[in-house]
Amino acid sequence: MRTGIFPGTFDPVTKGHLDIVIRARKIFDRLVVAVARSHHKETLFTVEERKDLFRRSLDGLDEIEVVTFDGLLVNLAREYQASAIVRGMRFVTDFEYEFQLALMNRRLDSEIETLFFIPSEKYSYLNSSVIKEVVRLGGDVAQLVPDIAVEAMKKKFQI
Repeated sequence: MRTGIFPGTFDPVTKGHLDIVIRARKIFDRLVVAVARSHHKETLFTVEERKDLFRRSLDGLDEIEVVTFDGLLVNLAREYQASAIVRGMRFVTDFEYEFQLALMNRRLDSEIETLFFIPSEKYSYLNSSVIKEVVRLGGDVAQLVPDIAVEAMKKKFQI
């Protein structure tokens, strides 16, 4: 069974994330979505809330497991016997950071490959920080984020 692992903070999950999940699922028999605890940035949602939002946003997609993790991604990939790490890359500005991560992961475990997915054009500009700011200011992001995530953000922002 070919397993891929898709890591991220997912604060919150967007339709861009789901687009990558759907396309990666065509390549892998099983996909593990790995929600990072995130030590380097403050999140709106707890790790368990982010895991739950992602899981509930999958809406019938099978062979996808949503887990949380803390620590080295390659260790989690080994635990789930993943052969590849799935990463989204929106712009050329993402390339340098993603390339560094891929090289470090390869150094840590040469058996685990990194696959980069370019999002669909309609989601290429999405990022969770912008989404949160638009919602906080009363904007409509319903076409960009699953309904469950929109409602959760409104609740957090008390809108």
